[in-house]
Amino acid sequence: MENILEEKGLVYNNGMAWEVFSKHLDQQGNTKVFVIIDENTQKHCLPYFHKNYPSENGFETITISAGEKFKNIETCLNVWNTLSEKGADRNSLIINLGGGVVTDLGGFVASTFKRGLQFINIPTSLLAMVDASVGGKNGVDLGHIKNQIGVINLPEMVILDTKFLETLPQAHIISGLAEMLKHGLIHDKAYWERIKTADFSNKIEFEKLIWDSVEIKKKIVTKDPLEKNLRKTLNYGHTLGHAIESYFLENDNKPTLLHGEAVAIGIVLATHISEESLGFPKETLKDVTQTILHHFPKQTFTQNDIKEVIKLLVFDKKNRNGKVLFVLLEDIGLYKSDCVVNNTLIYSAFEYYKNF
Repeated sequence: MENILEEKGLVYNNGMAWEVFSKHLDQQGNTKVFVIIDENTQKHCLPYFHKNYPSENGFETITISAGEKFKNIETCLNVWNTLSEKGADRNSLIINLGGGVVTDLGGFVASTFKRGLQFINIPTSLLAMVDASVGGKNGVDLGHIKNQIGVINLPEMVILDTKFLETLPQAHIISGLAEMLKHGLIHDKAYWERIKTADFSNKIEFEKLIWDSVEIKKKIVTKDPLEKNLRKTLNYGHTLGHAIESYFLENDNKPTLLHGEAVAIGIVLATHISEESLGFPKETLKDVTQTILHHFPKQTFTQNDIKEVIKLLVFDKKNRNGKVLFVLLEDIGLYKSDCVVNNTLIYSAFEYYKNF
């Protein structure tokens, strides 16, 4: 696959990825190379990485705890201290080998240590491949509130190798599917039709869908890197999805949801709100809901749950002047940003989700 992001942040696929990666490191001559991993990627992905990068100079690994609850400043402090203790300087390189937590946090650590080190993302989950590792968003959560601290800074490159997906549990594959479904809804009907009926057992077809999903995000990010307008569409389903994810994360009586599982609910809610307020086609809403519920188990929300989720909306990064702003759709590929949605519509959306 050709590189698909301009200047920094080039994305390479299986065929040329490791060759380009090794050549880049040889040319850069970094003083030290650090690989940030979590406990899962240390076990399942590091050996394959080592096989493809048998560097004579070697590299040092920094292992963080796995899971969203460790995507915080405390983890960053530990990594910053480790980098300092191991003599990292401004010519050092950080390689983030892992899922969305690793690439988000690792990119933030690299962007802030000594005012910025070069970093490369090697995503190992589907979610990170099609979303988290591409586009330059790096950051951590503030308590249970998602992605409140961070920067926009592109990696030197992103290496995509779908061989890593063979190590993933099925739930994590489905979690990544949510972002791909979102790309279809905000982009065009043709991709939506392809992705909603995707056969994951067909490796060639699945890899093509992954590259096309990355290409959709690339087009959006390239046109609007600082999220002034078009890039906001990538947040479709995320306003309520992030709030749901945060609420379930802090509530001992709720299961911890994967990011894609929460976003999938948010997509159904946002699409219902779109139908109510912007005339999104009813039959397409039904199609979206059926597709989501085919892949993602329905979650239960009490009235108090919904009340608490709504309270968390005030932390959404798109908000302005105290107003919670949504991205909504008039139809597939036709978006409207900065939409104010009243709580009555939100309750109605949860009722629709419950009774579908």
